[in-house]
Amino acid sequence: MDNATAANENSENRDVDTAIGATLRSLRETQALNARQLAEISGISAAMISRIENAQVSPSIATMTALTRALNVPLVTLFRNTSVELADYTLTRQGEGVVSTRLHGDHIHHFINLASHRRRDLIFESHLITLKKQEAPPPHYVAHGVIFLHVLSGSAHYQYGRQELTLNEGDSLSIDAELSHGVKELLSDEFIFLSVQAECR
Repeated sequence: MDNATAANENSENRDVDTAIGATLRSLRETQALNARQLAEISGISAAMISRIENAQVSPSIATMTALTRALNVPLVTLFRNTSVELADYTLTRQGEGVVSTRLHGDHIHHFINLASHRRRDLIFESHLITLKKQEAPPPHYVAHGVIFLHVLSGSAHYQYGRQELTLNEGDSLSIDAELSHGVKELLSDEFIFLSVQAECR
């Protein structure tokens, strides 16, 4: 191996160490843990955690496994910023998107698929949904993960478990998708809302 190749590999290794360290710090801070608290949970010393976060050392698989178990995230999460050139993105311009129609018994509504990402650790989808008044009731769902709704126009009664919530234009709602949920009754002729769902695979 010549000097140029060795220098290039060393530079790539430093970039990986820096990315892992930054991700570890972000995960720790997101969970409101300091290095000493993470050390107590993981069994990895606070000094080693500090060295990893500052890219002063290349952590072993065993060390990274202990840290990710303590943070309750998959091991691959530590590598999320090491290969950014492989990341996908979706840009949907106004009026674009995949238009679909959903039939549920006699009920019918339309939605536009704005984005969909399916990674090894995460499923993410975003839809623009339009409901119109009709005799057949809208469907209710039970799913996984978390759903965020934002009302763009109209108003409706929304059923979440035993709770009935009134949603008006500009309102937002986030829910645990594992409890039965869905629009119960439209209060306007048309109800348009953005739905964003994320769940672990």
